Amino acid sequence: MARPKLQGRAFYESLGSPKHIVAPMVDQSEFAWRLLTRSFLPPDLRTSILAYSPMLHAKMFAESPKYRASHFEPLQPPLSLAQPGDAEQQKAADLEKDAYMDGNPKIDRPLFVQFCANDAEHFLEAAKIVQPYCDAVDLNLGCPQGIARRGNYGSFLQEDWGTIHKLIRTLHEKLDIPVTAKMRVLETREKTLEYAKMILDAGASIITVHGRQREQKGHNTGLADWKMLRFLRESLPPDTVIFANGNILQHGDIQTCLEETKADGVMSAEGNLYDPSIFATPPLAGEEGREYWRGRDGKGGYRCDAVLRRYLDIIHTHVLRKDPPPRHSLFLPSDEPSPEQRAAQEESKRKLEPETNGHSPKDDGQPPTKKQKREAAKQQHEEKKKNGSKQEKTNAANLVAMQAHCFHILRPLVSKHHNVRDALARSRVGDIEAYENVLTLTEAAVREGLLEYERDPPPFEDAAEEDAKAEVENSPDESSVEAVKRCKRPYWVCQPYVRPLPKEALEKGSMQLSKKQIKKLEKANEEAKKSGVAPEGRVESVQPPEREEEATKGAIDGETGNVELPKEGMVAG
Repeated sequence: MARPKLQGRAFYESLGSPKHIVAPMVDQSEFAWRLLTRSFLPPDLRTSILAYSPMLHAKMFAESPKYRASHFEPLQPPLSLAQPGDAEQQKAADLEKDAYMDGNPKIDRPLFVQFCANDAEHFLEAAKIVQPYCDAVDLNLGCPQGIARRGNYGSFLQEDWGTIHKLIRTLHEKLDIPVTAKMRVLETREKTLEYAKMILDAGASIITVHGRQREQKGHNTGLADWKMLRFLRESLPPDTVIFANGNILQHGDIQTCLEETKADGVMSAEGNLYDPSIFATPPLAGEEGREYWRGRDGKGGYRCDAVLRRYLDIIHTHVLRKDPPPRHSLFLPSDEPSPEQRAAQEESKRKLEPETNGHSPKDDGQPPTKKQKREAAKQQHEEKKKNGSKQEKTNAANLVAMQAHCFHILRPLVSKHHNVRDALARSRVGDIEAYENVLTLTEAAVREGLLEYERDPPPFEDAAEEDAKAEVENSPDESSVEAVKRCKRPYWVCQPYVRPLPKEALEKGSMQLSKKQIKKLEKANEEAKKSGVAPEGRVESVQPPEREEEATKGAIDGETGNVELPKEGMVAG
């Protein structure tokens, strides 16, 4: 007998009322990453984290077996997902015995699968395929990229309330599990409230609200509006389940967001990508172990080498289905090195030397030329081909995502250790040996940093202070200085990426105003002059007259470029 379909708060409570949520991110919230994020909690608490799949395209998922096979793997090979409408095949699968990765009841629940869609039938077909392997299906109403504009989905459906209502209502009435939705705020409180009410009226059991508007992306990301989220919480019925999304940089921000918005749970996207331990409470002083580092000033975080090692071990064990290679203990400055460790340390030092790609540096100490690098790469390729070790191409989601994840984890480290950056850039999809080499280089770099800190801590602890002094003090809405100061850690520690705010991006020239934005500011300035108030003059200060014509000519109202796929790591809802 099928269990009754729960809705709204009753459904949320049946999941354990999770307060921590991994966001849907294009090609980045796949199974291995969800498992890594949960691994920082004790085993009995890991189900307290609700995770979303990456955004999947409903039409492609329903129609393409190849797309399904590469993006969602709930069953042990050689079993495959049922074709749309094949209820008998779904019933034949033993969800306990045949469970593999996505939606595995033992290690990957609770799980919501997110789709982008604009056709109710395609949405329903796709949802029916995944419903045995997840707890809910989510509708993407927030993707702000150009591909979403051209495909008419994500945030570009927010003017078409009829389509949104039909999409959600169809699943609400015909799916065996609940349907949820992730939306962005609109221009005004009143319009955002009506929008949320419509989504709930259609049958959404949970709404996730991203506190940014559709236009807030890239350099114009800015801050999420927590006041808008608090307004929705106070204006919607008390039993409405709301997840808040936006402005989560560190673990402490989660509780702050819960208190200020009164949301039921907090979703993290970019904060989770740069620090997958963001949902875990930091260990107490004196209980750090080898994975967590804490400085003399009390600030700390998980070490890059520790996080990367965890991630690769998950890839080995669950994706490649083999044992990870033997691991030595992570280095601590207090370790008394044995002869074997001394030899390993010497090897680490050697690996930290600039790579020459098979060539010795020229007599003048210069690195190899591009021609030498090409010849070395060709030679390595021929050797691999000769030895029969040519890497097979794969489009498996868990392997495709590896390089981007590693760059996020190692972002502060690769800015200093370019050999790690270069080795990672050369790593190809599925080449686990290349990623093991990146780990070896990372461990050597972290060891070097820890020893430097032991010899002279102040340069690392004062770095954020110096950065802050070099900036003009502004309010948090106008300057990212305080956020940088709060989040800054030594390069061997995983830490959030603090984006410059739009005003800073404009002043530095990394962002230009569109024609529409320029006209809007000019109109506001004219109105300010008429009312006797001096205009802010932001257009003039950011766009000097000699550059205005060129900038205006190059400005595009809306999306730029011809990219047809959402960017990796982009928040998908």
